[in-house]
Amino acid sequence: MTASTWHNDPEHVFRIRSAEGSFDGYLARPAAVAAPAIVVLHEVFGVNVDLRATCDELAAAGFIAICPELFWRQGESHVDLSVQSQPDWEKGLALYKAFDIDAGVRDVEATIAAARPLTGAVGRVGVMGFCLGGLLTFLAAARTRVDAAVAFHGGRTEEFLGETADIDGPLQMHLAEEDEFIPKKAQREIAAALAGNPKFEVFSYPGCRHAFSRHGGMHFNAEAARLSRARTFAFFNRELA
Repeated sequence: MTASTWHNDPEHVFRIRSAEGSFDGYLARPAAVAAPAIVVLHEVFGVNVDLRATCDELAAAGFIAICPELFWRQGESHVDLSVQSQPDWEKGLALYKAFDIDAGVRDVEATIAAARPLTGAVGRVGVMGFCLGGLLTFLAAARTRVDAAVAFHGGRTEEFLGETADIDGPLQMHLAEEDEFIPKKAQREIAAALAGNPKFEVFSYPGCRHAFSRHGGMHFNAEAARLSRARTFAFFNRELA
């Protein structure tokens, strides 16, 4: 599906309403009649081809997947940026710098709440996110009621580790050892904060850089991407069954 068509396809549009406003999300459904839902949280590039592909993969694995548009508060809808375009990078970074993290977590919470009673959903909801979405996943696990959470290379997570004690559900974290945006000191701090709790899993990928699992990304690592997705799907199958 091209960048311009999913908003015009009722099959893929999921409208999320909260007390603070309404916004859309990309929806992918599995063949199964009843399934758990996964809220997928995007990077600075919006609901782009990579995130839609991730949702489609989750649907193929038996989950309902919803990727909400998180930049709607900035007056930006249908953000769909290319990782291979410098102007798109600049726009994405500008949106990121202006992003309200706390409001973003509330939007994730609204999406979780909307996903639970969705037709075909069994009521259990996981959250999965990348970079900005990875940080929001960590914070959603700490601040909201979510049944399982998977965070990929969440930038700035080390700044919020004081909230780890508030996470009472299962959490899986994926870190790239050579991440240019998450220094090794920060990675050590994250791993130490999550150590010792049997509900938490932290996986590190040697030789990998930021966004190693991004479809078509500059630093895509096929083996690490395959392994991290296998771990993610196994985790969600276990925790959301």
